[in-house]
Amino acid sequence: MNSNYFKLLLKLQKVKYGKKLLLKGIPVIFNKKGAEISIGDGCTIKSSFLSNLVGLYSRTIVVTRRPGAYIRIGNNVGISGATIYARKGITIGDNTAIGGNVKILDNDFHPIEFEERNKLLNDENGGNSDLVPAKEVSIGRNCFIGCNSIILKGTVLGDGCVVGAGAVVAGQFEPNSVIVGNPGRVIRTLDVK
Repeated sequence: MNSNYFKLLLKLQKVKYGKKLLLKGIPVIFNKKGAEISIGDGCTIKSSFLSNLVGLYSRTIVVTRRPGAYIRIGNNVGISGATIYARKGITIGDNTAIGGNVKILDNDFHPIEFEERNKLLNDENGGNSDLVPAKEVSIGRNCFIGCNSIILKGTVLGDGCVVGAGAVVAGQFEPNSVIVGNPGRVIRTLDVK
């Protein structure tokens, strides 16, 4: 499938994308009816194995799961084999780089309590959305998210944050924070002029 054909499929799903969208390989993008996915100008989405030599495990996946959910990707954003999955909302600021195999999730996918998980599994309507905890994620401008890191529900990264490879990040972080580890913690603040 060539990228022009794929872009036509995006339009049919009401996915908005800006000028100069570059697709290296074919991502998986699904926009639920009544939800919103928008991709800014000059974005690059890498989904083929050799498009990022860090070694991508899968194609880029961008999914809205419920009506009213949104994924808003700014201008000049680079994404490599990442999963971006929204039940509520995810915002990614301009000039942000999302490294190989990153996961950005605004929800837990399943309730913690086994009784609630069982209700979800037995729901014929595909899962009661009220049972799955979800909270918006906001990633600022000029951020770098290192490979294999996970950004969890409710996370707010200020402009210029750097997330180290393999970090598991939850919470609110000031601009220019360098965040590493599991759980993610700030090890320094960049001196940006």
